[in-house]
Amino acid sequence: MNKKFVYTSLALALSFGAMAQDKNAIKFSAPVNKDRAYQHLSILASDEYEGRETGKKGAWMAADYIKKQFQSFGLTGPVKGSADPYFQKVGLVTYDITQSALSINGKPQAAKDFIIANSSVGMNGLNLSANEIVFAGYGLTKEGYNDLEGVNVEGKVVMVFSAGDPTAKAPEGQAQNPRAAMQARAKMIGNLVKNKAKAILLINVNFDNVPDYEKAAAANGRIMLKNEATAKALQKPITYTSITISPAVANEIFKAANTTVEAVAKKISETGKPASQAINVSIVANAQKKEVEHRGENVLGFLEGSDAKLKHEVLVVTGHYDHIGLELNPNAPDKVNNGADDDGSGTTGVLMLAEAFAKAKKAGKGPKRSILFMTVVGEEKGLLGSEWYSENPVFPIANTITNLNIDMIGRGDDGRPGDNNFVYIIGSNMLSDDLDRIGKKANADYVNIVLDEKYNNRTDPNQFYYRSDHYNFAKFGIPVIFYFNGVHKDYHQPGDEVSKIDFPMLAKRAQLVYYTAWELANAEKRPVVNKNEDGTPKTN
Repeated sequence: MNKKFVYTSLALALSFGAMAQDKNAIKFSAPVNKDRAYQHLSILASDEYEGRETGKKGAWMAADYIKKQFQSFGLTGPVKGSADPYFQKVGLVTYDITQSALSINGKPQAAKDFIIANSSVGMNGLNLSANEIVFAGYGLTKEGYNDLEGVNVEGKVVMVFSAGDPTAKAPEGQAQNPRAAMQARAKMIGNLVKNKAKAILLINVNFDNVPDYEKAAAANGRIMLKNEATAKALQKPITYTSITISPAVANEIFKAANTTVEAVAKKISETGKPASQAINVSIVANAQKKEVEHRGENVLGFLEGSDAKLKHEVLVVTGHYDHIGLELNPNAPDKVNNGADDDGSGTTGVLMLAEAFAKAKKAGKGPKRSILFMTVVGEEKGLLGSEWYSENPVFPIANTITNLNIDMIGRGDDGRPGDNNFVYIIGSNMLSDDLDRIGKKANADYVNIVLDEKYNNRTDPNQFYYRSDHYNFAKFGIPVIFYFNGVHKDYHQPGDEVSKIDFPMLAKRAQLVYYTAWELANAEKRPVVNKNEDGTPKTN
């Protein structure tokens, strides 16, 4: 290759790169730096914030902190009709079991000896009664061993061991893999439901060792949105009832068959044959549940655009401020899941961008389009805060040009050891080739970080495109970019601490989002959506 040609081309490329840079964008990027990142994250991911679990004190503290930062930058609260214009109240509810009872042959069983699954109780309560219980061993149906052979479970209350396989022998000294055990139990229950059992009693031989907090969690419902989708889900009939019972309750049932839990298990183990049988015994189970509201809010800071026409278009920058809260095990050595990376780092990124753009506006160099900086709640519970906003937008969805979502930008990926100079971009070309071009050009012009598109597809086994808040915008046809550093050994663990954050890289990734946002907010036209949700080209 001609060496002179190489040098000339390089010089031209560099000159074009310099010409592409906006001096104001560079000037006002100053707040997006590692020191400012540390200031925010050392507070948000401190033990005092108790892991920021949705509906709990730590999340409320985080929301208050973010709001005060938005106020200090000069952003306005855009939520009309709210007690606090910076807070969009999210309709969060659980449906918790408030009382439950179980009796065998008219004898009430102690509350500490059974758990009625929350999913087994509808809003009208549970009323289960039967005069016969079918014991079906381990509920297994496999070659050479079939607990259900010759057994009719349709419409019956069926009792089985919650785990185990008498035909499988684990290597000596090696316990069964918990995930494998969970999958086996799900398969067993699915098989019983397929055979139309109306209720399943799961004998947990280790029930007495189950911590009280785990038993209480089984009765409490998961947090969900109080919306139309939830209302429809609650109207669906309960397909089967699941009750986990202790050996003491199981023995009350086996008493009618003149045997015990231990004797039946031993018999099956020694003979290698099922011991399924019908037991004439009465069972009555009752439960009630009620709706419980939980506090949660998206925190919104609004910066109005400077252009009379373009200011009606809105760029939305998001990160979720919630995490998974405290360790429930009282013996845990570290009781706080601090969530420094997930997603204290993303929340910190949103705050730094908000400060930078606010300073630009104060200097008369603000963006032409409006920008909504929004930290959302409930991501860890199922993208709830962003779903609520997409269904109840403060600014019309039609006027929303793009969502830039930041979820974990403070660490590296265990799959890329020793190399943090990257960021995964996901979704950038899913709906808009324009957005993909703008995001990549901003990187080339200002930041020069490695853009890894490993997960930028709909068939990724991890399904990352669907697992963070951007997706609740994408499903409405809004182009998105999700910025992500991948998972690591401390993901959803107490080890996700501030001390392990790579602050220079957090700042560099945030700068990429900042420069991309600058280009989007000041461009002559919004990104054209030229693809359908499934990625196929749009046709006029």
